Amino acid sequence: MAVLNKIRQRSLFLILIIALALFSFVLADLFKNSDALTAKSQNIVATINGKDISREEFLQKVEIAQRQAGPNATSTQVMNRVWEEEVRQAVMETQFEELGITVEKDQMRDLLKTALATSPEFLNEAGLFDENKLNEYIINLKETSPAAYQNWVSYEEQLASNALTQNYFNMVKAGLTGTLAEGELEHKYEGNKVDIKYVQIPYVSIPDSTVQVSKSDISDYIKDHKKQFEVEASRDIRFVEFEEKASVEDENAITAELQTYIDGRLVDETGRKDTIIAFSKVKNNEEYINSIAASDIKFNDRFVFKASLPTEFADDIYNLNEGEVFGPYKHDGYFKVSKVVAVKQIPDSAKVRHILIPYIGSQSAAANVTQTEAEAKKTADSLLSILKSNRSKFPEFVKEFSSDQGSVAREGRYDWHPYNTMVPEFNDFEFEGKTGDLGVVKTVFGFHIIEIEGQKDKKKAVQVGTIARRIEPSESTTDKVFREASSFEINAGKGDFENLSKESGFAVRPVNGIKVLDENIPGVGNQRPIVRWAFEEDVAIGDIKRFNVPGGYVIAQLVAKHEKGLMSVEDATASVLPIVRKQKKAEIIKDRVSASTLEDLAAAENTTVKTATGINMKSPTISGAGREPLVVGSAFGLEAGETSELIEGDRGMYMIQVTKVTPAVELDNYQAAANRVEQQKSNVVNTKLYNALKNAAEIEDNRAKSQVQ
Repeated sequence: MAVLNKIRQRSLFLILIIALALFSFVLADLFKNSDALTAKSQNIVATINGKDISREEFLQKVEIAQRQAGPNATSTQVMNRVWEEEVRQAVMETQFEELGITVEKDQMRDLLKTALATSPEFLNEAGLFDENKLNEYIINLKETSPAAYQNWVSYEEQLASNALTQNYFNMVKAGLTGTLAEGELEHKYEGNKVDIKYVQIPYVSIPDSTVQVSKSDISDYIKDHKKQFEVEASRDIRFVEFEEKASVEDENAITAELQTYIDGRLVDETGRKDTIIAFSKVKNNEEYINSIAASDIKFNDRFVFKASLPTEFADDIYNLNEGEVFGPYKHDGYFKVSKVVAVKQIPDSAKVRHILIPYIGSQSAAANVTQTEAEAKKTADSLLSILKSNRSKFPEFVKEFSSDQGSVAREGRYDWHPYNTMVPEFNDFEFEGKTGDLGVVKTVFGFHIIEIEGQKDKKKAVQVGTIARRIEPSESTTDKVFREASSFEINAGKGDFENLSKESGFAVRPVNGIKVLDENIPGVGNQRPIVRWAFEEDVAIGDIKRFNVPGGYVIAQLVAKHEKGLMSVEDATASVLPIVRKQKKAEIIKDRVSASTLEDLAAAENTTVKTATGINMKSPTISGAGREPLVVGSAFGLEAGETSELIEGDRGMYMIQVTKVTPAVELDNYQAAANRVEQQKSNVVNTKLYNALKNAAEIEDNRAKSQVQ
């Protein structure tokens, strides 16, 4: 009881002790996780001019973009593309907000009217855009398909953003006029000319080996030009690759298996009946290739010309009679056995015109496409019916209905093109039909109304069936590679990575300057896991890790960490050394030259006096010396007959004398030149305005910290 009383008496003291302990625990965790105190939340991917972009919002856009880009684009490529779009949008929105410019309802309607002016679903009986039909369409989308309605909203937002950007650019251009004074100056830059005599002392006349450039010289140059040498954080690694390649034994086993399809078989190696008909005797080639032989390349029923066959085996296959077999042969990572299934004569080129009617979900369909597949088919059939009786309407229908912008300007025409240029269904119609045929064909892009306008040069084409086996390592081979990689990883962790690689006969490949959002590792391709590992805080220089890569393993070692800031002397030497060396050579030449005339200088330097005529400021090039802006500028600062001091140029030191000054012809009016100046300024707006705004923006990139990389 006495103890309990003492605890009660000191309860406040105990509470304070516990509170302090808890606070210390939390504080220690915060310092351990310094990002929690100093960095943005991991839910914020970026902050651009004060606007936060959330991780969830960003990843949703990346996911949509990935679906649109397809499997050939890597996740990092797609992410970087979305990132640039987000940055552009945020940078431009800052400008719109500061100026107070927006797209109002009436302007939005005008934008939609312009964008959808040729969409048949929004036209009335007179062929004019009907706003009521657009309103009905939007209401229907909103009520029936939230996803489709959201796509429509995104479409409107994109239209608005494009319009605002165009308005902004036009406003900037409107303020960039070319004045008559600027026009006169431009005219004089081109028209004022001088003739000179000069002596050039090339920097190359002094051997590089005689000019000493120290690390401190390079360091001083970097400090004096900090803007040029600011770098992001980077890492250097080196790695050894263990490839899972098929051995000679593996390849022999593959060719032996293919030989059974050439020869046929009644019993297998165990003596059990297992009939395999010889490939040359098979009637149903597609079933045999795809199912019985289980080829790694499926049967393709398209006919091909000789040029489309594997180059080194084209004669062997093309000259086979129908039903004959060639192989096994090695080609493009496979062992193959090929059979000529059929032979026929096909035109080698065709000329057609077409009208493309897309539908919702068809490949490359624009956001404003609203017809279903059935509706698009009905539209195509209706147009075909009219064209069959009046083909003169074809150009008119192309302009009004076709979504293939690549051919609209040519009245829907694709001039002479070779066999197998188009998608399969389109190709089959134009090459298996005859000139004059007109019909509707469905492809992944929609429904095409096609007219064959011409065919020429029929020649032999073959239909080839091929049984293919991918050349890949057997299980025993992959097990062996795994053991070798594991052994190297363990031993490299104990000793010297470089020496162990040499002793084991493995090539070490260095990769320097890896950035935090890079994805490509030269030699092994897209390897984000390696990059992420190299930038993990707890990975130290010298650490080693094994990574699975396509076709094997990589054992990587972190070699160096380079923090954000100024480039190191070692990394900058390659670019800075020639500059500093040139500066030192210029000083050497200045110190040794005492001559004050061209002739004396030429004699002292064992060279000659050269001449150059018609030099102007617009194109500062000297005949016999090349582009030398500083030298040309100096020439225009001299009077006729005046000689310069030594001038430090790009390729050497110069002394010049102006022999003749020819002023530009005076004009009554400089408006034409002023117009050229204005056009030049306008072009600069198109090419440089956004980049200037981007460079001036406050952009905090947290992609690496937000774990979206």
